[in-house]
Amino acid sequence: MQLGAAIADIEQVLPHRGRMRLVDRVLVWDADNIAVALQIPQSGPFHQTGGVPAYVGIEYMAQAVACWAGCQARLRGQPPPLGFLLGTRRFDCALPCFERGWQLRIEAHRELMGDNGLGVFACRILHEDRALASANISVFEPPDTQAYLDAQG
Repeated sequence: MQLGAAIADIEQVLPHRGRMRLVDRVLVWDADNIAVALQIPQSGPFHQTGGVPAYVGIEYMAQAVACWAGCQARLRGQPPPLGFLLGTRRFDCALPCFERGWQLRIEAHRELMGDNGLGVFACRILHEDRALASANISVFEPPDTQAYLDAQG
């Protein structure tokens, strides 16, 4: 995989599958940034009257970060890692929902990523080059996901 190259097959870098895979493709990425694209489908698990509620944008941002982590893992010859969305700060959205059919661009910039797997990303969602939403999201990628899950059990 080439650093920065677009990735059409999102499942190469994103562990989400089926109806829970909400982003469509990686547009561009590097050591600190990623931009992914999605088209709001006509129906889906989060749809309400008028479209997809704005708060689902937090999951769009989290999946962009997951794609970033997957791209980094692929550089090391590893599969996409499992991670966890810990929280969101300063979520701001200019509208109540994302309309069906809209093409969205989700951008994430790594602000911090510790050796312990804790990270913070500044994210935003754009439609036709207009920023619609922004937030800082906190994530956790344990070094050994299975051991972490077993310890929580």
